[in-house]
Amino acid sequence: MREEKQRARHRQIADAAYALLARDGYKATSMLGIAKQAAASNETLYRWYGNKQGLFRALVDDNAEDVRDLLQERMAQGSDPLQTLSEVAPLLLRLVTGERAVALNRAAAADVHDTATLGQTIATAGRDTIVPLIGGLIGRLRQSGALVRGEPPEIAEIFINLLIGDMQIRRVIGVIDPPDIAASEQRAERAISLLVRLYGPETAPQVG
Repeated sequence: MREEKQRARHRQIADAAYALLARDGYKATSMLGIAKQAAASNETLYRWYGNKQGLFRALVDDNAEDVRDLLQERMAQGSDPLQTLSEVAPLLLRLVTGERAVALNRAAAADVHDTATLGQTIATAGRDTIVPLIGGLIGRLRQSGALVRGEPPEIAEIFINLLIGDMQIRRVIGVIDPPDIAASEQRAERAISLLVRLYGPETAPQVG
């Protein structure tokens, strides 16, 4: 019961932080303001998160949790790496184009000439965590023979570019809507197929 209540409080704090972030921007969003918005104590926020950077790092961590957990779970189970990539890719695309990721990235862009800290927080807790896990999965694809050329870190970067391209920045500037599940799966399948064509053997395994 206590853990459930604590998770509920974390969700309330996250909702409050995103609301203030959208309204006031990152620099003007304070721990005290978030505490008041969430009907929580300022002491609780500092005890749980340390400081504002820690709180927003936790938000980025939470936002990436599904993708990170799925990658780690499948890697630990030794699941088929190509199938794992086909499951992870659409989740990752929806993650980076989702409303919360967009809100964080818009705030980070506005913060460049203020504290210049939110962008690094997003990079550290988001991309710098997920891409190495993708690289580990790519390494297993090399071992399985599904990919036969290139180094895993380089291939992982290429895959991210094939999957996401300019969609995230176009979401941030408000010119496209987030992709739905079907569109995400279609784009993910295309990215994987292109990756196998680039780095796979002449007779490539089928994706899907």
